[in-house]
Amino acid sequence: MRSTFMGLETAKRGMYTQQGALYTTGHNISNANTPGYTRQRVNFEQTEPYPAPAMNRPQIPGQIGTGVEAGSIQRVRESFLDVQYRGENNKLGYWDTKMEAMKKMEEVMNEPSDSGLSKTMDMFWQSLQDLAVNPSNSGARSVVRQRGIAVAETFNYLSSSLTNVRNDLNYELSVSEKQINSLTRQIDKVNKQIADVEPHGYLPNDLYDERDRLIDELSQHVSIQTSYQSNGGASSPVAEGAVTVKLVGKNGNFAVNLVGKNGANEIKVSQKGFKDTVDSVTIGGQTLGINDFLSQGEGKLRALIDTYGYVDKNGKATGSYVSMLDELDSMAYEFAKAFNEQHQAGVTPAQIEDPTAPDTPKFFQDSADSSLGLDTVSKEGFAQRMQIADELSNLDMIATASKDNPTLGDAKNVIALANIITTTKLPYGEKAASFQAHFESIIGKMAVESQESVRLSNNSNVLRSAVDERRMSVSGVSLDEEMTDMIKFQHAYNASARMITLQDEMLDKIINGMGTVGR
Repeated sequence: MRSTFMGLETAKRGMYTQQGALYTTGHNISNANTPGYTRQRVNFEQTEPYPAPAMNRPQIPGQIGTGVEAGSIQRVRESFLDVQYRGENNKLGYWDTKMEAMKKMEEVMNEPSDSGLSKTMDMFWQSLQDLAVNPSNSGARSVVRQRGIAVAETFNYLSSSLTNVRNDLNYELSVSEKQINSLTRQIDKVNKQIADVEPHGYLPNDLYDERDRLIDELSQHVSIQTSYQSNGGASSPVAEGAVTVKLVGKNGNFAVNLVGKNGANEIKVSQKGFKDTVDSVTIGGQTLGINDFLSQGEGKLRALIDTYGYVDKNGKATGSYVSMLDELDSMAYEFAKAFNEQHQAGVTPAQIEDPTAPDTPKFFQDSADSSLGLDTVSKEGFAQRMQIADELSNLDMIATASKDNPTLGDAKNVIALANIITTTKLPYGEKAASFQAHFESIIGKMAVESQESVRLSNNSNVLRSAVDERRMSVSGVSLDEEMTDMIKFQHAYNASARMITLQDEMLDKIINGMGTVGR
């Protein structure tokens, strides 16, 4: 036989459950502006009906409901949208970082402008043209010398400035490495906190939020894959469990745990060789060749490596800044070498007036050792070491005439020197080209790479924002919706309280009113 107090218990359960739902609604409203917070909901469940099926069950028309209880308090989140968001966040981290690096390169190169290398070479060429008109004019020779100094100083400035920016990228690389290691340690720590709670049957929703926020942040640095394993015990069926974060190669050549059952593995970027280019990445105890690591996807760390420089499959240093520095060294070296050869093939005014004057000197020299010819100096870093030859402090040592019947009015050698800038093809790369044509191709390539990074950064930002909006539409707190729920739960609470009042009146009649007939 069912209890007289059964209705009171049913109403009490309703009050407690609606009260819990109101507390959860208040928690959502309080965290409406908390970064990474996921709205929560109470999963209402019917309590077991009366009576339970058995041989001695009471003979009543049917089972009667016994009320409601809060089965669990669960986050409202869509894991598929998390995967999409992290994928787009990874792309945005790569293209944003590369865009900033290329923007700095464009600022240093400053082309086209009135102060870039191209304009400096044009003015040097113009000074040679002016000297060709009047080769005996010492003033014109002075201008040629000064323009030559400007060319050398421009190469010095461009190379040193790019090197400084590259050093900044190296610092950012170190910072990104530390951020990744910090994030993996934090994820591991939260993992352990979750493992302490879940086996008791609870859902640590706020810890889940913190872990997802850290994983989102980590996805900006490297491309990751996540999987989940149960923490055992009396874990709820909807408990998420411990997360394993892996760095996986796209071609399946490696799979390394960043966070796993054994804790967090630190990532270490190793550099060596020419200009300290990156040659490998070590995660835990596993070392990945840089080309294997670059197959893992995109992210900020890869963008920094791509721009700073790494060792390719052929053992050659490559990367945006390494390539530009190599090009500057090659242009400065090949131009100076060809210019020196042509200059030393000419005759100076000093030699024309005095056959015993010194031999025609170099026009450009290596500041590291001015006594050496350019054939014997290193091409690497030459753009920073290039300078005008010391002997040219005497303006009469600038070779203006050719060796065929030289006179003070002969300008054949000056014209030949001017042609080295505009028409003479030099071995800058796989295919010989003039200085102007090769420099234009380098600047064009830089501009295309920069434009691509800007375009793809904007595209990635739009896609990430779109996914984030969809994710927020599912997981974000809507104050209008929470206010509606608050009113709904409040009315349900009031109705359950009214039921208790009704039950109290019924019990009062039974207890105090029965057995008083006839008195």
